[in-house]
Amino acid sequence: MVPLYPLRFRPIPRRYLWGGRRLATSLGKKVPPGENWAESWEIVDHGPDQSVVEFGPLAETTLGRLVRERGSELLGRHHPQPRFPLLLKFLDAAAPLSVQVHPDDARAARLDPPELGKTEAWVVLEAAPGGTIYAGLKRGVDRETLAAAIRRGNCRDCLHSFEPSPGDCILLPAGTVHALGAGLLVVEVQQSSDVTYRLFDWNRVGTDGRPRSLHVEQGLDAIDFDRGPVEPQRPRKTDRPEVSRLVDCEKFVLDRWDFDCRLSAAADGRCHVIAVLEGAVRIEGDPADSPLPRGGTALLPAALGNVRLTAQGRTILLDAYLP
Repeated sequence: MVPLYPLRFRPIPRRYLWGGRRLATSLGKKVPPGENWAESWEIVDHGPDQSVVEFGPLAETTLGRLVRERGSELLGRHHPQPRFPLLLKFLDAAAPLSVQVHPDDARAARLDPPELGKTEAWVVLEAAPGGTIYAGLKRGVDRETLAAAIRRGNCRDCLHSFEPSPGDCILLPAGTVHALGAGLLVVEVQQSSDVTYRLFDWNRVGTDGRPRSLHVEQGLDAIDFDRGPVEPQRPRKTDRPEVSRLVDCEKFVLDRWDFDCRLSAAADGRCHVIAVLEGAVRIEGDPADSPLPRGGTALLPAALGNVRLTAQGRTILLDAYLP
């Protein structure tokens, strides 16, 4: 049996009406011609949506198959899992995303077929002047107030908002109303789920000239009206000076590395998903004949133990893993 090694996957581009071209121009992604390229799914094991290994002896193997057949080596202390539990993607919001909310695990489990809930986190890579994040409801907004605003065709006044800066991290637990405004390029780490309830879509129409469908009642049922406004996370120091902790929740941990030397990833019995935000990094044992560049992602199986990462100049990367 072929030993596991650092895995790079072939990105899956997604086209939605709010997308642009920055996945290609800013992150170097190979997306087809045209506009509206909104998302690049980098690490995914969700039904027919499957990451496929790009390099090495396991090339063309899906992530789902690795979870089924090599789960203990891949996931380590978190084996077994029905599917890979995290999903990582890049989003280019050339236009605003709809105002939306995701259900928690308990509510999603009652769907047919059952799903996971969706807690997610954004890290901002680029922010145009005036770019806005909507995260949570203003204090005092209850179900009736929000429902009435949606019926009137303008719920902006119910939403807490701010203009983010590159590097900001926003944690959005399931049940939080949220939207990305125009001009933002972000990386998203989330539970492996694709359940979204669209509450409001800025009164626009889709490519067919008709308003996009909304899921208002389901969305209102899924909202945690006690949560209130959401602000960017405050990075916390760790026992490694080059590593700061952005998120530590029950669904995942998210660290940011800022380094310009050779370091080792922790041999902690977990698998790790890394994404390069600035610079580039060489990964020990990577069969790809090049450093992992800005916008590149890789999965480090738990069985690898210590893996040396060598920065090519100053490098900033995200490290996502299960608690």
